[in-house]
Amino acid sequence: MIRQRILVTGANGFVGPHLTRALAARGARVHGAALGAAPPGLALDGWHAADVRAPESLAAAIAAARPDAIVHLAGQSSAALSFEDPVATFQVNALGTWHLLEAVRRAAPRARVLVVGTSEAYGPRPEGTRVAEDAPFMPVSPYALSKAAADALAEVAHRTWGTDVVRTRSFAHAGPGQTTRFAIPSFAEQIASIEAGKADPVLRVGNLEVTRDLTDVRDVAEAYATLIERGRSGAAYNVCRGEGVRLRDVAQALASRSKVPVRIEVDPARFRPADVPYLVGDPSAIARDCGWRATTPLERTLDELLDEWRARARPA
Repeated sequence: MIRQRILVTGANGFVGPHLTRALAARGARVHGAALGAAPPGLALDGWHAADVRAPESLAAAIAAARPDAIVHLAGQSSAALSFEDPVATFQVNALGTWHLLEAVRRAAPRARVLVVGTSEAYGPRPEGTRVAEDAPFMPVSPYALSKAAADALAEVAHRTWGTDVVRTRSFAHAGPGQTTRFAIPSFAEQIASIEAGKADPVLRVGNLEVTRDLTDVRDVAEAYATLIERGRSGAAYNVCRGEGVRLRDVAQALASRSKVPVRIEVDPARFRPADVPYLVGDPSAIARDCGWRATTPLERTLDELLDEWRARARPA
């Protein structure tokens, strides 16, 4: 049980609602912080409007929440979007993380900070291998570079100020609540629209010749809650299943679940300017230190994601 006050930045994003529920179930008093008003249905004890680009608003949120721990989810999370606006991506992800760490140093110096990063920072790896936390970063997108910088800044805060920082390198995750900016919910949304008669029976996809380590978002939320309790201060952890799946197989698995025939068609406009062909992680460190592992079958994730978009496609 977590008998703590925990502040979650970016609590209204994809992972945030799942994490607030996981933390509340463990007995934490959860506060959220993000731009705008609190979305309905979150398990929260408080809400604080805050912008990671504005240090004073972050400082005010931390002073009001008085957290024992902070999970830093706020960020620009799309690699594709980062090519369109790299400066804003860097401002939010790298500078925003530094603003948070500075605010913690001043207002909550004893708080634990979980800085959520990305496996994209590792960059391309040889097929058939599993990347561990001691691997060097080789980012190929502005998004990955901005998150690699945030990871380095968090390590600097730990070494220089003694901030109780734990970092993640989170691999791909999917599940309910994810936007169609990302491939798998985009596939599910298209299929639901096709079934509802709102679109031609064509599933339009980008580059399917990539392999990813894919975890259910609820397992990821449990990993973050566990790292707040048991992660080693200053350490970095891969959050992943440790198994690769081809995106082509995911697309075909969703298409096979369609209630009507669907044809898969590659759309070059959906390709990124640069991509990582193969990226699978080694979850040994988080298993050893925290006892966490991914347990939700990929089939369940795909079923529930498709059901979510089917519900949205039904007439009101």
